[in-house]
Amino acid sequence: MPASPADSAIYRQLFSDEDMARLFTDSAELRAMLIVEAALAKVQGEAGLIPQDAAAFIARAAHEVQIDPAGLAGETAVNGVPVPAFLAAFRKVAEAPEPMQYLHWGATSQDIMDTALSLRLRRVLDIWEARTEALLARLAVLARDHADLPMAARTFGQAATPTSFGAVVAGWGWPLLEWRGAIADLRKAVLVLSLSGAAGTLSAMGDKGPEVRARLAEALGLADPGHSWHSDRSGMARLAGFAAGLAGSLGKMGEDVILLAQSGLAEVTLAAGGASSTMPQKQNPVAASVLVALARQVIGLAATMQGAGLHRQQRDGAAWFTEWLTLPQMCISTGRMLAVAEGMMAGIAPDAAAMRVQLEGGLGLIHAESLTFALAAQVPRPEAQAEVKALCKAAQATGRPLAVLAAERFPELDLASVFGPGGLGHAPAEARSFAQRLGR
Repeated sequence: MPASPADSAIYRQLFSDEDMARLFTDSAELRAMLIVEAALAKVQGEAGLIPQDAAAFIARAAHEVQIDPAGLAGETAVNGVPVPAFLAAFRKVAEAPEPMQYLHWGATSQDIMDTALSLRLRRVLDIWEARTEALLARLAVLARDHADLPMAARTFGQAATPTSFGAVVAGWGWPLLEWRGAIADLRKAVLVLSLSGAAGTLSAMGDKGPEVRARLAEALGLADPGHSWHSDRSGMARLAGFAAGLAGSLGKMGEDVILLAQSGLAEVTLAAGGASSTMPQKQNPVAASVLVALARQVIGLAATMQGAGLHRQQRDGAAWFTEWLTLPQMCISTGRMLAVAEGMMAGIAPDAAAMRVQLEGGLGLIHAESLTFALAAQVPRPEAQAEVKALCKAAQATGRPLAVLAAERFPELDLASVFGPGGLGHAPAEARSFAQRLGR
């Protein structure tokens, strides 16, 4: 098995994401660095920091050259960063020593790499947002269409009270609304230019440094931080925190679907399932399982990313390298989670009959809370709770339904509303409220 599913011919369609993975290839990184170098030369020429004809040549060459990533490997292993080898290869291919001497004027490797990363993260966030929108649309339709479909709610794995499938779906969707809304602030934190020079002082650009940084930010469509952020990884930490939180919400959805689809319950069916190599009856909830596995992975990677925020002094190679080892896979797996979740919701269908079996089984104990409050209208609540608890134990001991025992013990109570088909509380309204928030 390859170290990364994104590089696997066997596993990439299961765990990886083509749209995400292409943003973290060698060629994508080199192309982004060329874009940054071209824009840097152009604005430095406009500011009079380097000759304008040299700036024009560098900008033009950056859009024309082809650099072999494999040719950078040897020097990168020695230097710890690919930029020195990248610059040497660029100058060699350009075959113009005079103008190319102004390439990368006053910048440092981290400026180019962090800015190139910001350019690619812009596309990452666009994809995450679009996929979150698509998933929310699926969930809204499911919540609306099944707002009144009763099913058993479960706490600690045990039947608790009745709810509706629409309310369960809305429960999956409400957190995603919050994550969608958080993307705007995440863009502000992450899509930021880096131009600080060797030690964060921009000293090589003299008094024109801030002007160049502002112009470069505008040219690349990024924010100008107004300061160095080489060792300030708070933006990356926020990206990791977002990915971890989103993973928690999506992974919870996967866990619930696995349980709802399990043998003995089968309260939902899935349009596509996985086959077993030996058991012909099996239809495994592969999508839900992938969702849970990726959620666990992303949460773990996000923790590593948070730890990578401990940058010593002005720049720290070890902390920065940790980001390189972690961030790409975190982004790819987050994108894959969203795609898997949307596809799973497109093919999920509740089984009303199976849900009714679960509601009507268990001796009707799922209605115990409702019975308690009905009785509490006549006697103090502690007394009502004690009475119903005793009836529940009697039902379990004798195998007689709670409704029968309650009718014998409290013949004066109107039990139709307690044990009838209603009793969903605010669940249908909550499902519809979620759907309406999304225009459904």
